[in-house]
Amino acid sequence: MNLWKDIPVGDQPPILLNVIVEVVSGSRAKYEYRSEWEAFVLDRVIPSSVVFQVEYGFIPQTWAEDDDPMDIMVLSYEPLEVGCLVKVRVVGALIVEDEKGEDAKILSVPVNDARFDGYQNITDVHPHRLREIQEFFETYKRLEPTKWVKFKQWIDLQNASLVVQKGMENYLKMARIYRKSSCASVKESICPADFLSHDLNVDTQTLISELIE
Repeated sequence: MNLWKDIPVGDQPPILLNVIVEVVSGSRAKYEYRSEWEAFVLDRVIPSSVVFQVEYGFIPQTWAEDDDPMDIMVLSYEPLEVGCLVKVRVVGALIVEDEKGEDAKILSVPVNDARFDGYQNITDVHPHRLREIQEFFETYKRLEPTKWVKFKQWIDLQNASLVVQKGMENYLKMARIYRKSSCASVKESICPADFLSHDLNVDTQTLISELIE
């Protein structure tokens, strides 16, 4: 099973979502799901003296502006497992800018943990908890040459849901355009298209070819 394209977005998107965990809280090991291999690959071990403050992963059947499935954070009292599926409720999002451009990281809570029943919006998360998360993302790349992150803002549930909706639309648009493509082989040649106002990189081409198989 391909965890990016074969699992639905969620029960009631863009609020109630499915999340595939790639990195667990308390860890420096940053795994990424490689859709073409259907496997989790160790991308790197964070060189800074910090650990992930949240469970971190992606939302299936979404596509973000940075040419990757949409990032999402999950608050949890216990570290989960790499590769597990978590049903979550969106409460807001962190907006940062890095060396690749603006990046939205959705913030969510598990729906199957009663400790988070009262979390409905970003204002329900303790301000210090938000500062810890912000501090992590501002510092975790500092010892990596050419990489950097700048905090921009936290946004509330309403605006975060619009970001998720856009990611869902991007995925559907990508699938629709390339399923109808007249190219003989997407793996060999990508049809000209102004897709998401970006030039398609190699990884994006590989994912698109999977969509139409």
